[in-house]
Amino acid sequence: MRTVTTAPDIEAILARHTVRRAVLVGPAAVAVLGVTRGVDGGIAAAIGVGIVVANFLVSGFALSAAARISLNLYHAAALVGFVLRLLLITLVMVVVARQFDIDRLAFGVAAVATYLVLLVLEAVAVARGKEKDLELRA
Repeated sequence: MRTVTTAPDIEAILARHTVRRAVLVGPAAVAVLGVTRGVDGGIAAAIGVGIVVANFLVSGFALSAAARISLNLYHAAALVGFVLRLLLITLVMVVVARQFDIDRLAFGVAAVATYLVLLVLEAVAVARGKEKDLELRA
């Protein structure tokens, strides 16, 4: 009898978890910045949160795709991809800030705070073993 072990697309699963957490964190960031910076601040914060969520999704699915192809490609995607994604998120934020009249402070604060909060929440959940769907299936 042959046992088949399938590895889940861990990075894609983590990205989906992050998006689920962003459903709570995002509106909180938008509300706080909307109250402190006004409607323009809330709109800018929503755009910042959206960019961060998109970055997590692209990252998760790109790493999962690379892992299915080869371990070497996965390592390259993880090492080089991190820098490229940070450059991409920075470029997108600069373009948005230059093309549209938005509250840049709220935009930047929301993006950085959301990124860090989502990263910490996911790391804590994984460290506490709450992410059971990351385990190998036999």
